[in-house]
Amino acid sequence: MGKKLKKNNIKILLTLGAITGVATVATLGLNKIKNKAKNTIFTESFEYMDNEDKQVYFIGGGLASLAGAAYLIRDCNFKGENIHVIEGTKIFGGSNDGGGNHVNGFICRGGRMLNEETYENFWELFSSIPSLEFPEKSVTEEILNFDHLHPTHSQARLVDKNGAIQDVKSMGFNNADRMALAKLMTVSEEKLDDMTIEDWFKHTPHFFETNFWYMWQTTFAFQKWSSLFEFKRYMERMIFEYSRIETLEGVTRTEYNQYESLIMPLKAYLDSFGVDFMINIPVIDLEFKEGEEITVTAIHIKEGEEEKIIKLKEGDVCIMTNGCMTDNATLGDYSTPPEYKTAHPMSGELWERIAKKKVGLGNPEPFFKHPEQTNWESFTVTCKGNKLLKLIEHFSGNIPGSGALMTFKDSSWLMSIVVAAQPHFKNQPLDTTIFWGYGLYTDREGDYIKKPMRDCTGEEILTELLYHLHLEEEIDEIKKTIVNVIPCMMPYIDSQFQPRKMSDRPKVIPDGSTNFAMIGQFVEIPEDMVFTEEYSVRAARMAIYELFNVKHKKIRSVTQYKKDPRVLKKVLKKSYS
Repeated sequence: MGKKLKKNNIKILLTLGAITGVATVATLGLNKIKNKAKNTIFTESFEYMDNEDKQVYFIGGGLASLAGAAYLIRDCNFKGENIHVIEGTKIFGGSNDGGGNHVNGFICRGGRMLNEETYENFWELFSSIPSLEFPEKSVTEEILNFDHLHPTHSQARLVDKNGAIQDVKSMGFNNADRMALAKLMTVSEEKLDDMTIEDWFKHTPHFFETNFWYMWQTTFAFQKWSSLFEFKRYMERMIFEYSRIETLEGVTRTEYNQYESLIMPLKAYLDSFGVDFMINIPVIDLEFKEGEEITVTAIHIKEGEEEKIIKLKEGDVCIMTNGCMTDNATLGDYSTPPEYKTAHPMSGELWERIAKKKVGLGNPEPFFKHPEQTNWESFTVTCKGNKLLKLIEHFSGNIPGSGALMTFKDSSWLMSIVVAAQPHFKNQPLDTTIFWGYGLYTDREGDYIKKPMRDCTGEEILTELLYHLHLEEEIDEIKKTIVNVIPCMMPYIDSQFQPRKMSDRPKVIPDGSTNFAMIGQFVEIPEDMVFTEEYSVRAARMAIYELFNVKHKKIRSVTQYKKDPRVLKKVLKKSYS
């Protein structure tokens, strides 16, 4: 039966990944990684850059900051000890997480779907980062080799209330749907300020009943009230996936959760160069030089109850992640619902504070003031043995790792589940299996559990799922195998999709900046799409290359699949299927 976690255990679950990471690096030998990184991976020559005395301060310890630190070392001749990463929580990695154990249960707040064709700068960066398990290989090689050996081809993408797997070869469009979608692809973004997806398709509400919408919505976590900007960007950026959205063949998976597959090797690489990591230290304010230019002169941090100030000298740089979609995330357990914390998040507060000081630093209000529009909830199920996974495999026709996403389209919570290849954690025993899922509508009463999802315990969420799988006759036997079900409430997980004005997201390098950049999911990068690893890495690369005048290497541009006639031919054919 499911076990109730002690409060202190549940608080540290998200930090367990870091402990696991330290143990793994120690086992492999950090010196081996260090030597490999320094002597073999970086063989490209670069022009001499005199950054001997400059200090760079990254605010936030997510992927964008870690990528920026790697670019400084690789492409800017920076000493590791002159790079400082300041993180306000107890673990690095931002929204790339994974932790736990087989006793208390594992937790992944979500899963980052990578993409081989569109993550141009992501793959280039990680081709320079050694794998932890096989240091002679890069992380890029490691991921793509695994993905090519474990291809995705969903056979149960949409399931109805009767448990029938839907035929989703057809998009289900009528002519009005097609015309509205085609027109969107040609309209200028400048005309889309504050518009929602629902605003655009209000003359053809049938669009929201199509197979396409159910699949596109749940693959990328859109809502009807999400920004039309972002929907259009996704349509253009992922247009080559349009013709195979029902199988999700374009999803590239890491072997393990993203914390262990991406963050751990990247941080181990940075550790090998002596990068200065400051953990559990919130940044509460920035000071700027007076005048129209944007020059950071001091960083205010908080250590415990004491406020301290880091003074920047001439030549020093401050790079800030200006928002985090997993801020205020809370965990429950088998017997306890997670708390719904809607207070203004830490990253949003800092962004709001500095945006009032200087013109051109964006506007956080659309993103971090509307939790009822931006929340959804995930859950991770840990099982002893593989009874439940075998039942799901029999139901869906997909072995673990091959199905990507299965959505229960008639679920009032719009529930989906992902069964990753096993094991999904490096410390996961062979007799333990896990999977995760999520619901987009947490305020709605369940179809079987007559409570809003956000008020449900892990056991109640599992029960709702088992009814949608039509396994109600086996519920008691299945529950005997459950170690834990850990729900995770995320009030701001869809914040980057909020309707907005073009000016609400700041430029990576704001106009007038001399030593300041903003990176992550809440900056404006023309043509690219948020809620992706590529967006964070691209923003970091843009910041470093412009601030340090890197000329010997180029940022990889957004691939223009929307202009490829072969891709467009497939899109047209699919639209009329």
